[in-house]
Amino acid sequence: MSWRKRASEWAQQWIFVGPGLAAFGLIVLVPFLLGFYYSFTEWNGLDMDKAVWIGFDNVERIMNDEKFWKSFWFTIRFTAVTVAAANALAFGLALLLTRPLKTRNALRTIFFLPNVIGGILLGFIWQFIFTKGFKTIGERTGWPLFELPWLGTPGTGFWGLVIVFVWQTAGYMMIIYIAAMVGVPKDLQEAAKIDGAGYWQTVRRVTLPLVMPAITVCLFLTTSNAFKMFDLNLSLTKGGPGTSTQSLAYNIYAEALVNNRYGLGTAKAMLFFLFVSVIAVTQVWLTKRKEVEA
Repeated sequence: MSWRKRASEWAQQWIFVGPGLAAFGLIVLVPFLLGFYYSFTEWNGLDMDKAVWIGFDNVERIMNDEKFWKSFWFTIRFTAVTVAAANALAFGLALLLTRPLKTRNALRTIFFLPNVIGGILLGFIWQFIFTKGFKTIGERTGWPLFELPWLGTPGTGFWGLVIVFVWQTAGYMMIIYIAAMVGVPKDLQEAAKIDGAGYWQTVRRVTLPLVMPAITVCLFLTTSNAFKMFDLNLSLTKGGPGTSTQSLAYNIYAEALVNNRYGLGTAKAMLFFLFVSVIAVTQVWLTKRKEVEA
């Protein structure tokens, strides 16, 4: 291959890849590297000349920050519950809506719609439902469930966030599961039935192993989204009562942009990034090992 042809191919590649790579570097890579630097400084986030290098002092502060660790454990509990609930609900809906129902296309659209609504707007809608709608239903029916202070106590506030997150997330995961289930070979399912397998045995022994790639994707998406949950936290509870329902993302936001301790907030964000990365990579590695080919 002549040097002119190689140069022409490189030029073509850079013409197509270059703008995207430059945008990625400017929007993602440069802020990340700057954030890594500022995590070792004491800075108010306003005057760049006043960023003072303090080394690992921010890490020491984080280790002794009770609110940070309270938010950390809240986020762990929230993620564990929502990932299990959202994927179980999405998988169940996918099983239902891959059956020959006349209204399955309409139902798919209805269940997917909550994902289209932005998190802040969705949070305010559900804040009205929890505070006004449930209260009215409770007064008229006398059902204790609807008379609970859904956003007023640490326990009910936690479950209120779980309900809204699962309601918003399950529809999107359902679409991924449906796409995977449609691709399961029919002859394998028919062979299982001929061998005497019931519906749930077929789901467990045939469908479930063959949709493991979709399960890997859905677990990754729900895990990362649950850890990063901020908009619902801001619009529904604002981390209250007190800081009992404060997620890690909200804690970082409050530290950096409310308390004007940008260096400490960035250090928390770096630790958060490392933790979520380890969890996500581990989850993908474990579920990838269970994938099979048809």
